[in-house]
Amino acid sequence: MVDIFDRIKENPGPLGQFADYGEGYFIFPRLEGPIGPRMKFQGKEVVFWSANDYLGLCNHPEVKEADAKAAAEYGMFYPMGARAMSGETDAHLQLERELAEFVQKEAAYLLNFGYQGMLSIIDALVSRNDVIVYDVDSHACIVDGVRLHSGKRFTYRHNDIESLEKNLQRATKVAEENGGGILVITEGVFGMRGQQGKLKEICELKKKYDFRLLVDDAHGFGTLGKTGAGAGEEQGCQDQIDVYFSTFAKSMAGFGAFVAGNKEIIRYLKFNLRSQIFAKSLTMPMVIGGLKRLELLRSRPEIKAKLWENVNKLQSGLRERGFNLGDTNTCVTPVFMEGSPVEATLLVKDLRENFGIFTSVVVYPVIPKGMILLRLIPTASHTDAEINETLAAFEAIHEKLVSGEYKKAAEKLLAEQGLAFKEI
Repeated sequence: MVDIFDRIKENPGPLGQFADYGEGYFIFPRLEGPIGPRMKFQGKEVVFWSANDYLGLCNHPEVKEADAKAAAEYGMFYPMGARAMSGETDAHLQLERELAEFVQKEAAYLLNFGYQGMLSIIDALVSRNDVIVYDVDSHACIVDGVRLHSGKRFTYRHNDIESLEKNLQRATKVAEENGGGILVITEGVFGMRGQQGKLKEICELKKKYDFRLLVDDAHGFGTLGKTGAGAGEEQGCQDQIDVYFSTFAKSMAGFGAFVAGNKEIIRYLKFNLRSQIFAKSLTMPMVIGGLKRLELLRSRPEIKAKLWENVNKLQSGLRERGFNLGDTNTCVTPVFMEGSPVEATLLVKDLRENFGIFTSVVVYPVIPKGMILLRLIPTASHTDAEINETLAAFEAIHEKLVSGEYKKAAEKLLAEQGLAFKEI
């Protein structure tokens, strides 16, 4: 028998091993000032590329006014209690109706948080006799939701329809033996690499296999499709998505989330989502503020147009300079480079300290060993000057990476400080 705390000390985890070196700078960085394309980090102004505020609504005057008025009238905690007990209001029901209409579904249900909401949706939709088939690159909220499932689950290779079909064949056999059904789960937009999920191709497989489809469209909602209804609208198959999910933490610049589908399934979820039944109702400022945000999504198409103008300028500028952006076809802008985790930290520090550019960095185990991913999130608020400033900075740090400057500095740092980062 061992003391679980001893094990924790010996193995702090993939991110925990960097705590002494990176906490407060690379991990849990502290930014100051109003959320926008320029913020302060470590006392210096930086061009900020890590906010998921796609449409720039965080500091939109109409949004701030709606939030402030709702907070002044209701306070920050109204309504008290869970929806099922004492937290139902006309405003909650109105936002649900308007969200359902926006994403072209019969009904919708509000969720307090996206992560917990997705966990609970998966848990509620399947029984032990059912089979889950999901994309191997799915977000952690999906992975953790699948972990709750006591039945069979299969992963298919990322965005690989042939792999999906093979796993559907396996799932069909198990489901028939168990008297269960099949739930396929994917994302509308994969947040690290920026590709859209192959929703249209997945929906085509419904002609051959009997399954239901759950889509997490956190990065697609508000950014893709003619009206902003997301990746399904973009690909012309929104009506074939059985359960549509999105968070408010991206285009809606807030917190909370929602799930949408036909009236029967949403009514079922409303009475069976443990994360909602046993949690406080979404607060009134976010509900009333959500109505204002949704109104802007519907009535101001120029905001989304400006977002895509900035996306195209940034992505084309990076590609023209020889950077590898993978096959992103969304606003998410991943820049792939070769290097070690320590080189990545030195590169990012150089970007922040000497060029005034703040971007998120991702290394192994999230991406393969030997790779560095710098993820930029363009917004409608970024200016041409900030895009050009960023392009110039990326050129400079790439030259240093290729020349081995960061590698030499990393070796020196490891030798001087006795650092040894494990590949856990």
